[in-house]
Amino acid sequence: MMNATIGLIGAGQMATALGQGLIKAGLIAHDQLLASDPSEIARERFSRTLNARATPDNLDVVDWAQIVILAVKPQQMAEVLSQIRGRIGPERLVISIAAGVRCAAILEALGPQTRLARVMPNTPCLVGRGASAYCLAGAASPADGEIVAQILGAVGVAIQVDEKLMDAVTGLSGSGPAFAYVMIEALSDGGVRMGLPRHVATTLAAQTLRGAATMVLCGGDHPAVLKDRVASPGGTTIAGLQALEAGGLRAALIAAVEAATRRAAELAAGA
Repeated sequence: MMNATIGLIGAGQMATALGQGLIKAGLIAHDQLLASDPSEIARERFSRTLNARATPDNLDVVDWAQIVILAVKPQQMAEVLSQIRGRIGPERLVISIAAGVRCAAILEALGPQTRLARVMPNTPCLVGRGASAYCLAGAASPADGEIVAQILGAVGVAIQVDEKLMDAVTGLSGSGPAFAYVMIEALSDGGVRMGLPRHVATTLAAQTLRGAATMVLCGGDHPAVLKDRVASPGGTTIAGLQALEAGGLRAALIAAVEAATRRAAELAAGA
């Protein structure tokens, strides 16, 4: 169990999911958590869901918490940083989950001595199956990195990368759930076209991707090896794979990650 108090600036869905994951994993108790949000509705939802306190004042969080998580939208970050400037000492760890806001911008506002981690989570964190990446900056230590990994591990998987790779992370795992939903929808459409009821087709499609992903993560074999094990000579799977190659699925997915990565870089440059 963590001894630190954790404050969340922003009490939206991602903040609530992080709080739920930490409590469910037994890493913190309800009274170790405090969130701030200007929305009364968001504060009430956070308090009701987690049985934890919420305040309208961001400074209440900064003055109380040992770990401060900036869980606001990118366009709100400048205002939040101006509010908490001068209130973040070396005893506090700051974790930003604001997409596209680079470490340099946060350190410029809070000071180079700030112990800082930048995180790119994704929406499956809401169900405890997130794929997050993080980088360290400022005065953050390897021990701080372990704390960040522990927090993110409560809602999925966390991998440390260099900040220069964060745009690629955004393009792959940040945008990736949407790509997966399109694949599930398309597989379901194929099942319906072949006569399956929609609810049956969608369940089979989603569970198939879930099961395949689990085999990749747990088995240690390369996806190509697993694919070949399913595709027997002259069988149904190799016929379907030929259709996928003819339709350009592989190239389209690579292009999607590239396009999303480039857009992430553009947005970060303009932030």
